[in-house]
Order: sequence, then C-alpha cells, then structure tokens
Amino acid sequence: MHLVLASNSPRRQQLLRLSGWEFTVQPANIDESIHPGESPADYVQRVAAGKAAAITGNGLTLGADTIVIADGSILGKPADAAEASAMLARLRGRPHQVLTAIAVRMPDGTLLNDHSLDAVPMRNYSNADIEAYVASGDPLDKAGAYAIQHPGFHPVENFCGCFASVMGLPLCHLVRTLARQNILPPVDVPSACQAELAYDCPVFGAVLAAKPQVI
Repeated sequence: MHLVLASNSPRRQQLLRLSGWEFTVQPANIDESIHPGESPADYVQRVAAGKAAAITGNGLTLGADTIVIADGSILGKPADAAEASAMLARLRGRPHQVLTAIAVRMPDGTLLNDHSLDAVPMRNYSNADIEAYVASGDPLDKAGAYAIQHPGFHPVENFCGCFASVMGLPLCHLVRTLARQNILPPVDVPSACQAELAYDCPVFGAVLAAKPQVI
C-alpha cells in the first residue's frame, strides 16, 4: 500500500508513523475558507475530502481537517498573538468540542469518510499562563490556539476521548475506515498510540468496534 498524507502538519506525520504504514507527504493546496451558512460538520468534512481529492496519483490519499467548536462557532488558527489570547480566554475553564474529519481517496476515486467528535474540558488556567503560552509562539498555527499535548501549558484536564483526534489525526478511526477495504495495519495501533502519547485511552475499543461515522 502506498499512502500519501495530504498535510504538512508535523503532528499528523508523527501520529501516522505510529500506524506502521509507509507514507509520503504531499501537502494539498486548497481553499479552506468557510462557505456562507456552512455548518462546522459540513465544513470540516468538505475540507478533509478536498485535501484527499487534490492529490493525484495511483495510491491512497489521506486528507484530514480539525476544528475547534465553541458555542456553535468554528475557532480556526489565530491571526496573531492578540487573537490567540482572546481564544484561550474564551475557552478557559469550560468544555468545547473538537471535530476531526478524515477522508481517504482510493485508487478508483472512491472517497471513504469518517470523523471523531470529542468534548474537551479546559482547565482554569491563569492570565499569566495564557501570556507565557502565547509568548512561546506555539498557539499561532493551531485551531483554537492550543495544543492538547503541550507539556508546559497543559491546557486540558479530565479528558476522556480520542487524544490523537484532538492532535489532528484519529488513528483508530483511520484503522476502521481502511479495514472496510481489507487494509490492515502491520502493528497494534492502539498500543503504539497510547505509548507515544502517554495516554490510557478509554475509547479505542469502542471506536474500533463501531462502523465508520460519515457526517
């Protein structure tokens, strides 16, 4: 199997390596602006599918997109430090949702879709915490202005969903999606993922046992 990851995200590359599948990286250049009246679910699936479809070739192409949803609105990547601080203040001390959609374009052009929707409870971090984190520059390339895995800021507490999905690529969802085509990973993906992320995942069994969820 030749798999192409249509993303330049180092986090998605890190996670996909845990699958044991060999892959190459070819970022997709598509319009990611939100269409008027488009729902968060429609938007994220459209973008993921657009990335997968944008890469030509005979192999399998994986597109993914992750959004933060707060009060029904999409929070994208902050434009600057001020917007990052405002986003983090908005999310502080309350839950929001993170939705990651994946799309796999098969060699015959068929698109396979799946997604993970997770509730993310943020800790009640201080203004000083926000200032220090924003000053690090880490929030500026991330939806919602944070990385769940950041060891210094540690923005999330009592999380019980798919950690990899909030990072940008729900691996077990990808495994069950490709299993529809009898494409199985050469390694134990849940074990590899939990070891890499130091996270005792409570949902991987249910995810793998369920059918892919198409938005």
